[in-house]
Amino acid sequence: MDFLKLPILERLQSAQTILLAGAGGGYDIFAGLPLYFALKAQGKTVHLANLSFSSIYASNGKRIGEVNEHVVRVTHETQPELSYFPELYLAQWFWEKRREKVPIYCFDRTGPRPLTAMYQHLVRHLGGVDALVLVDGGTDSLMRGDEPKLGTPEEDLASLLAADALQGVGSKSLVCLGFGIDVFHGVCHHYFLEAVAELTEKNAYLGCWSLLPHLPEVKAFSAAYDYTRKHMQSSIVNSSILAAIEGKFGNWHETTRTEGSELYINPLMGLYWAFDLPAVVERHLFIRELAEHDEWIDLARAIFQRHLNLEKREWKHLPM
Repeated sequence: MDFLKLPILERLQSAQTILLAGAGGGYDIFAGLPLYFALKAQGKTVHLANLSFSSIYASNGKRIGEVNEHVVRVTHETQPELSYFPELYLAQWFWEKRREKVPIYCFDRTGPRPLTAMYQHLVRHLGGVDALVLVDGGTDSLMRGDEPKLGTPEEDLASLLAADALQGVGSKSLVCLGFGIDVFHGVCHHYFLEAVAELTEKNAYLGCWSLLPHLPEVKAFSAAYDYTRKHMQSSIVNSSILAAIEGKFGNWHETTRTEGSELYINPLMGLYWAFDLPAVVERHLFIRELAEHDEWIDLARAIFQRHLNLEKREWKHLPM
């Protein structure tokens, strides 16, 4: 491998058709936009998907798949416009600002078993994909299950299970953006760094690189996010990431949603961290036990109960 090339980029170099999917719901797909624009610039076919917090079945987006396992294809023409629909506004931004018809494929927030079927339906509909990249806005997807707090694990674990079970895909990667953001949800980042070290030992850490404000891919990411937050509620994660990329530091509040809390905006928030997805799943202590859940609420209860009964490791401050 060339010293000047990251393993994740080497992995994607051989893929021509790539599915880029937001793991944690809501705005997560936005964290994948810089990678989307970079891959498109290389002439690759890149499809965007997202586990959605929106009422996607209330829209007229095209249904793909079986009953109760629908993927909804959202475009700039999708109606109605809901109060919370980041995928729709992203599609509208692509059309209004770039004259590009870019559909966003939305998965309903559900349990791992139907979500796996949704992924399989989508891959079949797309005619197959060479690589899947799951994107996490934040880094709590690297928690193994016995940390003091897990952040918001339900959507991440469902997405990891679905992606891991997906058939007919050449490579599966997890990319995280936003180191330090999840402290807002009680995550101890000592354990994220420990996870990176353990995955490094298994040759499953695929590299880390910076998003810089002058890059066209980053400028497009910022523009898409600014357009969307003018139409609906802003994203704490993406607001923090972009503030960090732009050079803000410390207790900087880009959105009123964080007022009353103390933030630590810093340059590490603008780093992409990449991992082999099956290795991340394999490292988790109880994720396999969750695979048969159909409903999101049942998944949430199972995670809560399993975490409650585990002996938790103590909080550790970063010694620096």
